[in-house]
Amino acid sequence: MITIAIDAMGGDAGLKATIPGALNALDNHHDLKLILVGIEDQVRASLAQFKNIHHERIEIQNATEVVAMDELPSQALRSKKDSSMRVAINLVKEGRAAACVSSGNTGALMATSRFVLKMIPGIDRPAIIYGIPGVNPQTKKSTLSQMLDLGANIECSAQHLFEFALMGSVRASFVNHIAKPRVALLNIGEEEMKGLDNIKDAAKMLSDCPAINYIGFVEGNDLFWDKADVIVCDGFIGNIALKTMEGTAKFISSVVKQSFTSSVVSKLQGILSFMVLRNIKSRLDVRQYNGASLLGLKGIVIKSHGGADSISFASAIEAAMKEVREDLPTKIHAQIEQILGPENHEDPN
Repeated sequence: MITIAIDAMGGDAGLKATIPGALNALDNHHDLKLILVGIEDQVRASLAQFKNIHHERIEIQNATEVVAMDELPSQALRSKKDSSMRVAINLVKEGRAAACVSSGNTGALMATSRFVLKMIPGIDRPAIIYGIPGVNPQTKKSTLSQMLDLGANIECSAQHLFEFALMGSVRASFVNHIAKPRVALLNIGEEEMKGLDNIKDAAKMLSDCPAINYIGFVEGNDLFWDKADVIVCDGFIGNIALKTMEGTAKFISSVVKQSFTSSVVSKLQGILSFMVLRNIKSRLDVRQYNGASLLGLKGIVIKSHGGADSISFASAIEAAMKEVREDLPTKIHAQIEQILGPENHEDPN
């Protein structure tokens, strides 16, 4: 049985998304147990609206505070010690839960997770990793690349980028079951002389590391075309890229919908194209990819999109289960030890 702590109060929709999402995940996974963390009366009232609520696999943990979506991370860390987010992360630290899932304030989640769980020895900073859907241009099959960092670290040294690449490669190997994940650095060109110094220095470090299957630079227009399994960048570039992709997907969906509803003829064409349109909608539905991992921590923390609905939140819980099954922090730690040697990455915590 896999036990996961849920920050039930987090996100734009709060309990309206987390409770039905949690119940959906329980329906789909009979080896799953959830600890719902939040203001107990409100959590129970929300659960009472549903039938077949799996009482034997649900535990409620009271928390008296909620971290607001616009709250400063430092303030949340200092003054919200009994928030649903903090209590859920504490459950991972205490060993009562194998992972934490939250749709809450990203900065607060990152700061609190790092403070409570600490970093894996040899890793300086945590990084946010997320799946980027794409297609192989030769086989036409759907693909899923992993991209990091997506917002946790605005400025990164070459060493940080190297560590991100290492963690992403380990995750792709064990969670996505890719034997030798292709690792690339996101850059403004594929030529070796292009890019900032930290990116070029990271490329040299990766080229010299036999444990990582480094294939070189990729550009922004390569992200959807199966050029790499792991794409590495700093959090500033990564977050802009992610938000641009999300906005583009919404724009395309809006244009397609408008085009097929602008006239009677276009509506008829839409009816005739129903199956194609449904397939396009399914491919562009970001809810199935929800659940970004905070890599580098000693415990597993999954960040769900703040605007996640119940379907999205259930996907984030499934992402947590995959990492729990593989005991991902232990695998990352072992790889760090293999590359650096046990004498070079003593645990400072």
